[in-house]
Amino acid sequence: MEDPVIRIPPYHYVHVLDLNSNVTRVEVGPHTYIRQDHERVVFAPKRMVMVPPRHYCVVLNPVARSPTGAVLVDGAGQVRLRHADLDVRLAQEPFPLYPGEELQQGVTPLQVVLADTALRLRALLDFEDEDSNKFVAGDEWLFEGPGTYIPRKEVEVVETLQATVIGHNQAIRLRARKECLDRQGIRRVTGEEWLVKRVGAYLPGVYEEVVDVVDAYVLTDKKALHLRAVRTFEDAQGRVRRTGEEWLVTQQQSEAYVPEVFEEVVAEVQVTTLGPRQYCVVLDPVGPNGQPQLGQQRVIKGERSFFLQPGERLQDGIQDVFVLSEDEGLLLQALQTIKDTSEEGTEVTRRAGDRWLARGPLEYVPPAEVAVLERRQAVALADNEGIYVRDIRTGKVRVVTGQTYMLTESEELWEKELPPGVEALLAEARGDRTGLDAGIPSSSSPDAEVQHRDRTRAVTYQVPHNAAVQVYDYRERRARVVLGPELVVLGPGEQLTVLSLSAGRPKRPHARRSLCLRLGPDFCADIVTIETADHARLQLQLAYNWHFEVPEEPKDLGRLFSVPDFVGDACKALASRVRGAVAAVTFDDFHKNSNRLICSAVFGFDESGRLREQLRFAPNGLVVTSVDIQSVEPVDQRTRDALQRSVQLAIEIATNSQEAAARHEAERLAQEARGRLERQRLLDQAEAERARRELLELEALSAAVESAGVARAEAQARAEAARIEGEAAILQAKLKAEAIAIETEAELKRLEQVQAQEVQAQRARAEVEAARAQALADVEASRVREVAKALGPDTIRDIARAGPELQVKLLQGLGLQSTLITDGAAPLNLFTTARGLLGLAAPPENSNSTASAP
Repeated sequence: MEDPVIRIPPYHYVHVLDLNSNVTRVEVGPHTYIRQDHERVVFAPKRMVMVPPRHYCVVLNPVARSPTGAVLVDGAGQVRLRHADLDVRLAQEPFPLYPGEELQQGVTPLQVVLADTALRLRALLDFEDEDSNKFVAGDEWLFEGPGTYIPRKEVEVVETLQATVIGHNQAIRLRARKECLDRQGIRRVTGEEWLVKRVGAYLPGVYEEVVDVVDAYVLTDKKALHLRAVRTFEDAQGRVRRTGEEWLVTQQQSEAYVPEVFEEVVAEVQVTTLGPRQYCVVLDPVGPNGQPQLGQQRVIKGERSFFLQPGERLQDGIQDVFVLSEDEGLLLQALQTIKDTSEEGTEVTRRAGDRWLARGPLEYVPPAEVAVLERRQAVALADNEGIYVRDIRTGKVRVVTGQTYMLTESEELWEKELPPGVEALLAEARGDRTGLDAGIPSSSSPDAEVQHRDRTRAVTYQVPHNAAVQVYDYRERRARVVLGPELVVLGPGEQLTVLSLSAGRPKRPHARRSLCLRLGPDFCADIVTIETADHARLQLQLAYNWHFEVPEEPKDLGRLFSVPDFVGDACKALASRVRGAVAAVTFDDFHKNSNRLICSAVFGFDESGRLREQLRFAPNGLVVTSVDIQSVEPVDQRTRDALQRSVQLAIEIATNSQEAAARHEAERLAQEARGRLERQRLLDQAEAERARRELLELEALSAAVESAGVARAEAQARAEAARIEGEAAILQAKLKAEAIAIETEAELKRLEQVQAQEVQAQRARAEVEAARAQALADVEASRVREVAKALGPDTIRDIARAGPELQVKLLQGLGLQSTLITDGAAPLNLFTTARGLLGLAAPPENSNSTASAP
């Protein structure tokens, strides 16, 4: 059972429910409450709500109060509540919560709004504040710091705004959330944006929002800003910028530029710097009216620095001035009619399309109306070098050799085309090689990889010694033959004749290609298969020595090239002759007389029946001088085996006979060697006996000499030892005497040096002390002079007279005519008595007695 006595401490309260009337009332302490039977305590004593200074709380469903502050109750005695209402209570005496009241927000410190900070407030209800300002629900305003915000039930805090700090070279971009007046009193419409550039903290208005902090672009003499207008507006200089218009801002206009809201930065433009030998061509330059002149060009020469305006661009970037030496030139072409100066200094008119050559030495900057087609350099040509030059007006091509030549404005280099086979042979013929069988430098493949040559250079070919080259001119339709050693320079329409020769063993046609024809003497080898009258098939390897007969008349030199493949034709003709001659004889006859038979078949016989010495081919003058049979091999295997057996048998017979002769000769030589050996042995024994006898005689003589020599040597050794000991004693005494003399002399020198150094040190110290004393005296004298000079003679005189005069004045002030001051410890100074009597002597500091006389 609950205790009916309820003790309520101070600043506490309880709710008591009357069960009869169902009304709840408040009992406040300090109080001892005795509960009746029809009452019930709702909760134990609870602490009152205490709101300290600078705090507040929010009460839901507060009680209704009269104008005097009394709590209103209804007829049943129940307190009246303002349902769904709020009451903000600030610092006050502790108070209880009446039945129905709820503490919606506990005790909370008041919000302190700092400087550069504000609260954005919104009205929830229509109300009028203490300053008679009327607010309608939905209105917004700022509570700016510094200050303490007192909350109201009709107002809610939407957000806390912080001021944005605007630094140097910065701005903030603001946007209006609805129509309002900004801080400068300018009316802004919803969505409008603007910039604030004032340095410091900026607190946006209630209907302003910060979009971004814009940093300024720092402009230097090397950097500018390219801007574009996003809509038509008027800039800070009062100039109207239309949508899409572009312009440039440089350091001369502003060192730090903040783009406006209707400006967008296209790019940062770097300065274009031209050196003293540079230039550039500006396309679509901006005219005096600020508009780009489309399609035009402007040449700017260095030394200069500038910024490209919007719409301008450089053609090929920054270019170097053309510095031409004496052997250089520029091929120029006029793009439109211009006035120019010729090399002679006269004025000429260049029409559009005209070409001319500017020769060095000079520095040339092409105007905008002139295009540089090519930079040409004079080609230095030796006597054996040349270039192909074509006149672009007439189309004629010529060869220029053996000079330094520069193309004119109407000339150009012409490329001479050669067949791939000729290109390969020319590349291979740089070094002269001799063919394996025909002595012909050649290439086995006409399509071999060729090192690229300069096609504009004249084609040259060095004809080797004792060789010939045929050159055919397709324009003149004639050929010429050049004999080596010679250098061939091909004209524009000339080509070298390529020889296609047979090669290999046996000969294969078109196996070798060559540009030159060797005139010999040389040789070629071939393998010929023959058949004798008794059907023995043999394979011969023949070698022919040949040379060409060179005609004396130049016009007859063409017959050397009348036979395209002289090697193949000659080998075929000679092989036919050999086969015809061998077919008429048997194998034995051919084996015995092969050389004579083949030579007679090749060269034939003259009218007198003698063997000719050479065979001459009339069409091309080829002469075969000799035939060499290098090998003969049977083609049939049985014939080859029989021939091999006969050869082996002959070899065995010859070998056996040689072995027998060698064996007989070896036996004879062995008998002779044994006889010589026995005779030499007997001679050696006799010589040994003679040497033994001489040895015994020498041993006896040596023993006698040895006994006599030992005694003599001992006597001489003792005498020599005594002599050496005496001489050593004498030498030792001399050395001791010299050592004592040296030590005495060294000690004497040391003492002399020590005494000299001491004298020198004393002299130096004396000089230093004298110099120091002199320096101190000079310093003291200088100081005295400077002090005297600084004080002046009048001041020194006044200082000297100041003491006595002061004493006289002091005595006069005391009414004394004279004084005599002494003490018991010192006798009377009669020398200064007169001065003391006259009042001129200075009194001592410590005086025990004073006498005065009126």
